[in-house]
Amino acid sequence: MYQDKVVLCGASAYEKLFYLNPDFDNLPQDVKDQLKILCVCFTEKVGGRLMLQYDEEGNLEFSVSANEADAMFDEIGSALEIKKIQAEERDFLESLELYFKVFFLGLDPEEPEDGETKL
Repeated sequence: MYQDKVVLCGASAYEKLFYLNPDFDNLPQDVKDQLKILCVCFTEKVGGRLMLQYDEEGNLEFSVSANEADAMFDEIGSALEIKKIQAEERDFLESLELYFKVFFLGLDPEEPEDGETKL
């Protein structure tokens, strides 16, 4: 298993830059495009930097940061935008988690996780 967080992708309002981890080049192009749209629209709306990263268990996390001198960064707006994305893109985000768990962590999607019962 991975010991640290693994970055999937990110965007910066400062550098006008989108980054996709080369380890995920095998994702379908439409998934890469959707990630780019999600990240770039987020940073254009609230500013700062956004990173989507997996924790050691394969959960996808949103990490937001901003330059200290950035008076235009909307911290409250960023938290609200993340909640909105998580609600609207739930299926997409869950499929990205499943992809990582199967192809990177080697977990069996049919096997229940700790604490879950299989029906």
